[in-house]
Amino acid sequence: MGLMDFIKGELIDVIEWTDDSRDTLSYRFPDEDKAIKNGAQLIVRESQVVQFVYLGEFGDTFGPGKHTLATDNIPVLTKLKSWKYGFNSPFKADVYYVTTRLFTGNKWGTANPIMMRDDDLGIVRARAFGTFDFKITDPKLFLKEVAGSDQNFRLDEFADTMRSRIVSIFADALASAKVPVFDVASRYSELGEALLPLINPVVVAKYGLQITSFIIENVSVPPEVEQAIDKRSSMAAVGNLNDYVKFQMAQGMEKGGSSGGMATELAVGLSIAQQIMQQQGMPAAAGAAAPRGAAAAPSPVSAELLSPADVAQALGVPESDVMTIIEAGELAAKKIGTSYRIKRSALDEYLAR
Repeated sequence: MGLMDFIKGELIDVIEWTDDSRDTLSYRFPDEDKAIKNGAQLIVRESQVVQFVYLGEFGDTFGPGKHTLATDNIPVLTKLKSWKYGFNSPFKADVYYVTTRLFTGNKWGTANPIMMRDDDLGIVRARAFGTFDFKITDPKLFLKEVAGSDQNFRLDEFADTMRSRIVSIFADALASAKVPVFDVASRYSELGEALLPLINPVVVAKYGLQITSFIIENVSVPPEVEQAIDKRSSMAAVGNLNDYVKFQMAQGMEKGGSSGGMATELAVGLSIAQQIMQQQGMPAAAGAAAPRGAAAAPSPVSAELLSPADVAQALGVPESDVMTIIEAGELAAKKIGTSYRIKRSALDEYLAR
């Protein structure tokens, strides 16, 4: 091997990189400690950008095309190397290829719950996950803040590096959007589009990336909050409590056959009769007439005072429903010690409403 062949072997005359991995974000051209000669050819394909770095400082940037490395093409490097008479000797520099195409279907998610302030529920812990598409828009900033001097920076490394950063920005954007937790589930796609203008300025400024699509697939709250939401939905479905209790009474009447169902039927019948008599201008009877030929039953004081359990049995509803209408003031009751007692006349008055 002659001297000229040896010298040529120590110089780089063609710089190019063919990406066949589909998941590489940046790639440092392997120079094998060789120098780049004057007039070397630089080939940059579509969806690629080449960034020169000299002694830790950013040099010239090249877009797609075939470039001849001469003084006119590398003004920044010429200045950094202080070539007084132009580029006329081999030099060494790091050459980074940065992929600028769109990377789709990248997953994101909250490893830990994020705190949200909600107008309806107060402060809520929520988990979220989804996907996003992105592309590199500022190769210098991306190399500086994300990839660094990595020889071959791939998508899996990016996911580990950026997941926490994306989640942090998402949490801030979601707080700024002030979307109620109750509305999040029905507005996934709208919320993702609304968050893009809030997320992108931060991502572009900090990392040199642009997120083109941000998709929220699920936002979940802790089980106890879900139970509270279910209870709220149940209360909304019940509506008017008085109507609900009467509905329960009607259900008890349909069952029939039990003393509770029979008592409920008699009580409702008495209430209807009193309402008819009042509408016709007739005084309401103090009590129902005994059947002909039947002996009148005694009326002890205990028969006039009922416990919540007695009322519940008479109406065919749970005792908790009776306590609810007592506490709401809809059914008059007297509290004696820790127990309530209800006059039968108060029960008749409630049924007559």
